[in-house]
Amino acid sequence: MLQTVLDRISAVNDVLNGIVWGWPVIILILGTGILLSVRTGFLQVTHFKESLNTTIIPALKSLGKGKKDADPNLKSVSQFEAFSTAISGTVGTGNIIGVVSAILTGGPGAVFWMWVSAFFGMVTNYSENVLGLYFRKKDDHGNLSGGSFYYIANGMKQKWLGLCAAVFCMFAAVGMSGVQTNKISGTLSEAAARLTGVHDTTSLRLVIGIAVAAVTALIIIGGIQRIGKVASMLVPFMSLLFIIMSLLTLGMHVTAIPRAFGLIFGNAFNFRAAGGGVLGYSFATVIKKGMARGVFSNEAGLGSSVIAHSASETREPVKQGLWGVFEVFFDTFIICTLTSLTFLTTFDTASLSSDMEDTAMSMSLFSTNFGSFGTAVFSVILPLFAFTTILAWSYYGEKAVEFLFGFLPESKRSMTVRIFKIVYVILISASAAIHSELIWAIDDTFNGLMAVPNLICLVALSGLVAKVTKNYFDRKKGADIEPMLSAYPELNEAFRQDIRSENQEMH
Repeated sequence: MLQTVLDRISAVNDVLNGIVWGWPVIILILGTGILLSVRTGFLQVTHFKESLNTTIIPALKSLGKGKKDADPNLKSVSQFEAFSTAISGTVGTGNIIGVVSAILTGGPGAVFWMWVSAFFGMVTNYSENVLGLYFRKKDDHGNLSGGSFYYIANGMKQKWLGLCAAVFCMFAAVGMSGVQTNKISGTLSEAAARLTGVHDTTSLRLVIGIAVAAVTALIIIGGIQRIGKVASMLVPFMSLLFIIMSLLTLGMHVTAIPRAFGLIFGNAFNFRAAGGGVLGYSFATVIKKGMARGVFSNEAGLGSSVIAHSASETREPVKQGLWGVFEVFFDTFIICTLTSLTFLTTFDTASLSSDMEDTAMSMSLFSTNFGSFGTAVFSVILPLFAFTTILAWSYYGEKAVEFLFGFLPESKRSMTVRIFKIVYVILISASAAIHSELIWAIDDTFNGLMAVPNLICLVALSGLVAKVTKNYFDRKKGADIEPMLSAYPELNEAFRQDIRSENQEMH
């Protein structure tokens, strides 16, 4: 009975996924990134150094010093905590298992299209953050809230489309948590099977799902402040551990690195299988798998990570926007690239098959090179990647629900958020045992649905993004002009006062 239902869901989703990730959306993703790149003067290149100097470098230097809110009436998180929450939503199983899955089903050439989507995605993510902070609002409790649904409704003046984006975000959040939990349970049960020899792990997967749900519930009760603190502790640790293990692996196969790059570029534009194997990848499949997994990984164009960035304490939209540039760079050009090179240098691509299990193959990245130690390390890294993603998307879903039920009195609106959190936690447990490809495919569909209204709005408001960007950099050069900090006069004036106070303290 259950299998019949799942088969029907899979069939319907296959149709929707084919539409959502068809050529029109692929063209829209690339076209939006190209348009925004042109209108901002290819900011991801011309201001990349500044994005490092004003974001990650000073943030790392200031770790442990705490943060000081310019306005105690505004409940926010530090720029690094906002970034950590956002990057925890992007750096997840998509960076490891997603990359492996893309190579297995689309060939090594799919990695090239991940890079293409990320190059333009850097400025797409930047633009989302700029608009997110520019159109964010303060609620009765002093919380700053923003996201694609806010700038679609208040910037493009299309409330109905903003509501659609919020609905898609809510379901994408549930789907994303399902994907991550499924991969956590799959990874740990696979590790247990390899170490113990017991391969019936159904009960173990359910226990893991319940444990993940319980820990998630304890953290998300504290809202963005607690999520931000947890993410800011876990993200640097898990990222550094993965980078070290990947570099050690590449050091063991250093002579195979040129061949790996050759496979990526050589298979990006042709129809031949990886390494001359039996599979044949159509050009369309290579692009779609690369683009879909790229967007799934770095989320540029979805309008998701901007929800976390909008809670930042910074008053300058462009300053937080520059975090988005680094976020996509780190996610795709560092983490995803390390995954793909580790995979392509470890395995003989001629023997790859699209029916190989992506979780098992992903674990083999380290177990093949480091034995049981590699299995143990991977069993730590992957769950941490996935768990922080679950935390971030719980917040995204919460904000989508708040926006959807914004017409309700505050008490009833809070009740809907609590109901969402309860459902979110319950579904985390249930998703642990669902077939991985189905849950991944469903979330792929909701990601695409979420991206469409956001991309349309980014195109419509590209002129405003360029204007806010120019305003910021002109002021940095000494121009005496009024700053563009918020679309709402009262917040714009309050933020201006905050900046004046900060400048006076500095001098």
